[in-house]
Amino acid sequence: MWAVVGTIPYSDFPLVAGEVSLKDSGISIQGRQIPVIRGTPAMVAAAIKAGEFLNQPAPCAYLVGDIGLGVGSRRLYEYLAQHLGRSDLQTITLHYLQPDVKRHNRVLSVMEEMAQRPILIADAGSMYAAKMSGRSSAYDLFTPDIGELAFLADEQAPHPLYTRGFILHEENRVPELTARSYAHKNAARTLLVKGERDYVANQQGIQATIDHPVEESMEAIGGTGDTLTGIVTALINAGMGISEAAIAAARANRLAGYYAKPTAATQVREIVSYIPKALEDVFPDKNTRGMLS
Repeated sequence: MWAVVGTIPYSDFPLVAGEVSLKDSGISIQGRQIPVIRGTPAMVAAAIKAGEFLNQPAPCAYLVGDIGLGVGSRRLYEYLAQHLGRSDLQTITLHYLQPDVKRHNRVLSVMEEMAQRPILIADAGSMYAAKMSGRSSAYDLFTPDIGELAFLADEQAPHPLYTRGFILHEENRVPELTARSYAHKNAARTLLVKGERDYVANQQGIQATIDHPVEESMEAIGGTGDTLTGIVTALINAGMGISEAAIAAARANRLAGYYAKPTAATQVREIVSYIPKALEDVFPDKNTRGMLS
């Protein structure tokens, strides 16, 4: 079993937990429909689509409404702390949650004490909380963009908004920012850095750079970084090594964008629909699906 965790940008969306699926143009959970827009919905949709290609069961989702005030996030943290310990999840991806160090640490402690410790992935607000709590190294994978990597590299910044100006988030500084993040113990065991080029890194440095194909319009479409996190989650849950999954996911995400022929008007759900075709190119051997599961 695998799970995705995050918030939905609606103040009145209740806390829901259970199997999630794709229906029409949205994700569906407990009879509720959520449009596939940027953020957690895009990540969840990509995870489902990639999981289908890999013959994986649908993921569980733990979702709640939060428009940035943190009320929903706090409810979800409390729910996770109470319920995750009784689950048998193998892979857990924590996505958009308002950073809350105390509650994050409670949830992390529960996950670490599970009978079989799950693979832990974090992006966005959950990654901020991990760094702010000093517990980044407990995670197996972070999926930052360049700006978020600069925050990880700044050992003094309490929030991305306060990343010091001399730590510039520029593409050509990824090796330096990665090294600095690890030096200050602010990185997960593996990093998948998302951007004009995608980088896979660990404590030894940059392990791979993925820069093809290039669709410049992708940079302006909200949610394409979230879809990458969803794809890598599915690949890891299917049994692929974390670094190998990160490389394959970066290639697939770029190919999905290439096949979508995006324009400024393209919505992220259109790119999600091309994920199976992209994965077919990345894994041309039809037996791959069975080998990973």
